[in-house]
Amino acid sequence: MIKTAMIMAAGHGTRMRPLTNDRAKAMVELGGQPLIGHMLARLTEAGVMRAVVNVHAHADHLEDYLTQQPYDIEIVISDEREVLLETGGGVVKALPLLGTAPILICNIDAIWAEFAPVLPRLLNLWDADKMDELFLLARRDAALGYDGKGDFDMALTGQLSRRSGKTAPYIYAGVEIFKPHLAKPFKIEKFSRNVIWDEGLAKTRIYGAELTGYWMHVGDPQARRAAQAVWEQSQKCA
Repeated sequence: MIKTAMIMAAGHGTRMRPLTNDRAKAMVELGGQPLIGHMLARLTEAGVMRAVVNVHAHADHLEDYLTQQPYDIEIVISDEREVLLETGGGVVKALPLLGTAPILICNIDAIWAEFAPVLPRLLNLWDADKMDELFLLARRDAALGYDGKGDFDMALTGQLSRRSGKTAPYIYAGVEIFKPHLAKPFKIEKFSRNVIWDEGLAKTRIYGAELTGYWMHVGDPQARRAAQAVWEQSQKCA
């Protein structure tokens, strides 16, 4: 079982303005609770006991919520108040807090209405002997709030490769299982985790698992309104 997760919550949330004028993107509400509350609930249900959360914009407000959050999970703060380090540098800075065992890394704006438990299935598919990373994937043609060309092609074995054509069927759904030692060769500086991904993809050590549900990218106010409607309907059907 994987017991530690890192929640990437340090972004400015520029595209979410004006909702982020006075709060971190992680504190924008959907379905009556902050986005980070949704992720903490998912992690707790999956048996995760400890969450490392990086903070930057409106950090005090976010930390106040985290000290009062209702879930049975330990919260540890990775402070990026002085410099926002992006997705790669943020993980490198947090390494002393993450331990050496595989962890979950979660984006704050990844929300889904699930048909079956998503994170437990991801954890069950994890095979540390053949995988360095395991990505949760959503189908590009069945995702809300996403208008890109897709990120990955996936072989029958589950191995991933970058988009080879004009479009790809799968997009990164904002959650992965990750071995912390992969970040150790890198410096604490601004860079994207895509740099680490490229190394794993070249070694054919990154695999994918398709999400069993409806994935929603809550990236701007319009997407949030659409996700709110889907979320409310999913709760009525639950």
